Amino acid sequence: MNAPKNEFKARLAAGDTLIGCWAALTAPVAMEITAAAGFDWVLIDGEHAPNDLRTTLAQLQVSAAFPGHSVVRPPHLEPWLIKQYLDIGAQTLLAPMVDTPEQARALVSATRYPPEGIRGVGAAFARASAYGARTQYISTANDEVCILAQAETTVALSNLTEIASVPGIDGVFIGPSDLAASMGYPGQPAHPDVQRAILDGIAVIKACGKAAGILCMDPVLAKTYISAGVQFIAVGSDVSTLAKGLTALGAQFKNAPLTEPAASVN
Repeated sequence: MNAPKNEFKARLAAGDTLIGCWAALTAPVAMEITAAAGFDWVLIDGEHAPNDLRTTLAQLQVSAAFPGHSVVRPPHLEPWLIKQYLDIGAQTLLAPMVDTPEQARALVSATRYPPEGIRGVGAAFARASAYGARTQYISTANDEVCILAQAETTVALSNLTEIASVPGIDGVFIGPSDLAASMGYPGQPAHPDVQRAILDGIAVIKACGKAAGILCMDPVLAKTYISAGVQFIAVGSDVSTLAKGLTALGAQFKNAPLTEPAASVN
């Protein structure tokens, strides 16, 4: 058997628009609920959420029962860590803070078996190969890896054409919050200057023939990005959905009478 076909990668190449959700609660039960919600993809966040290799593995195992694709964001770009994420079955990586084409090339190399790259060969121990049952895994895995580079700084935007043009980079994800901070507008991703930079960046990524991506929890702005050509967009997160839902539920009862007033009797 070959490596599993990466449908997410194939759909991006076909020009589809894929709607996703951020997963940061780290728990398999939370992932089960999120994966069952019908998104095209779910992002398991290892950069800002307290996910490690084992919690990521557990969530990959749970999400495998559902049609949506699991994307994994490692905390950094060390080749040894990328190797471990690939071995536990991640096929699509969202790589944070890619500022230069040199970083992009090193990232791609870390995800490919030789001679195309430097990924260590240990597939017999790996969930990715079904623990050796996928006998053609090593010879086919390179083609099914999908790499999404995050452009999150003014340096990255200045190098955007070169980053997006690196062979093996399938898409570039613009990080609005970090970009806003890098531009001198911390906490203001909706600032007009930041928005212009994002829309210009989307156009550059598209011109390079690569898929553009973003995280946006504002429905109106998200539709603007989709109209501009974004192909993979996360429109919410498990954390924010839970927090907002519970806050609203609590407020509904704390800020209103707990019992209906008794009907007056004449």
